[in-house]
Amino acid sequence: MKLQGKAHVYGNHVDTDVIIPARYLNTADPKELARHCMEDIDAEFVKRVQPGDIIAAGDNFGCGSSREHAPLAIKHAGVSCVVARSFARIFYRNAINIGLPIVVSDIPVAAGDELAVDLSAGVIENLTQHEKRTFAPFPAFLQGIVAAGGLMQAMRTMEGGRA
Repeated sequence: MKLQGKAHVYGNHVDTDVIIPARYLNTADPKELARHCMEDIDAEFVKRVQPGDIIAAGDNFGCGSSREHAPLAIKHAGVSCVVARSFARIFYRNAINIGLPIVVSDIPVAAGDELAVDLSAGVIENLTQHEKRTFAPFPAFLQGIVAAGGLMQAMRTMEGGRA
C-alpha cells in the first residue's frame, strides 16, 4: 500500500484534546469531527488539508484520552497517514482499529514537504528533501485492516459480511 501527500507538521506531545477538542465530542459523526480536526493547535488545518496529505509530528503523538474520535477526525479530514517519532500506545491501537495507517519514523520533514510512504516495503521518503528512511513494514494482517477501512470492516470481510 503506497501513500503520498503534503506534510502538515506538528511538534511533540500532540494530545487528543487538540486533535479533536472535547467540546465536539457530543457527536460520533466522522464528517462533523473532521470539520474541527486540529483546530485548537492549527485553526487553518481543515482549510489546507487535501485528500492524501500526511501529518508528521515528534514524540508521543496522540497522548491524552483514549477516545477513538481523534484518529477518526484525522482520517475523515482526508489525512492518509500519520508519521511521528513515537505514538501514545492507545492512539496507535485506535488508529489501526479505524484504518488510519501510522508510521514510526524520524525522517526530517518541514511543512509542505511531499512525503511518500510504502507500508508494504517499509519505506518513507521525503521527496522534497531527498531523504529516505525504513521502518518495520506493516504485516499483511494490518495492511488488510487498513485496506478494509478498519478492524470492524475487516472482520465483516473475514466472516463473509456477518460482523
